Amino acid sequence: MSEKSAAVVIGVGSEEGLGATLAKYFAKKGLHVFVAGRSADKLELIVEKITQQNSTATAIVTDATVEQDIEQLFAIVDKESYPLALAVYNAGKNIPLPLLETDRETFINLWQQNCLGGFLFGRQAIATMKKRQQGTIIFTGATASLRGKPPFTAFGVAKAGLRALAQGMAREFSPEGIHIAHVIIDGVIDGERSRTKFPNFVAQKGKEGLLQLDAIAETYWAIHQQHSSAWTHELDLRPFKESF
Repeated sequence: MSEKSAAVVIGVGSEEGLGATLAKYFAKKGLHVFVAGRSADKLELIVEKITQQNSTATAIVTDATVEQDIEQLFAIVDKESYPLALAVYNAGKNIPLPLLETDRETFINLWQQNCLGGFLFGRQAIATMKKRQQGTIIFTGATASLRGKPPFTAFGVAKAGLRALAQGMAREFSPEGIHIAHVIIDGVIDGERSRTKFPNFVAQKGKEGLLQLDAIAETYWAIHQQHSSAWTHELDLRPFKESF
């Protein structure tokens, strides 16, 4: 068996996004990173960037909401013989809509990506980590995880469900040596998505008003490094300028 441990990050898209940043950060820390997402081109680019930093990674095209895809993802991890140390569920999207404009398909889609996928991913990660009775699973949450607010009601339902999932998993599997954490991103991340979707808002906030990608990655890694006598289950991250 390889001496190098593995990390799995699902929800890897743009190079200037949280999933990609986490993957590159974990690789720098010495883990072999399995980068998962729905776009092969984006995944291969991140693997290339990781290789350029003298680290290792594997790209696996995966739809987080498809059970067979998730099973295949972790089967590949097992086959490569890297002990799974860290798994991050970073998939999901937000579609802001007033409630009366939210159709059934949109509601279901948000729930599937933000909650159902977390269940499928978390369940498989637990099954893998139980073999060694150790490992860290981190779920990326949002402000909506804690409160429903228009026009994000459907998104809030999905994120609140993911939070409840993380709580239940932590209470069930922490005694077995598996650290499960839920990180609430309370603010706007300074990445490609925000700069493309709402550039005026980004400009108004300024760099110090946005969450920086590397800073978030540092926190995820710190959670993974915690001693089992002082585990964090939930914490919130926000720019110092953000009101709450």
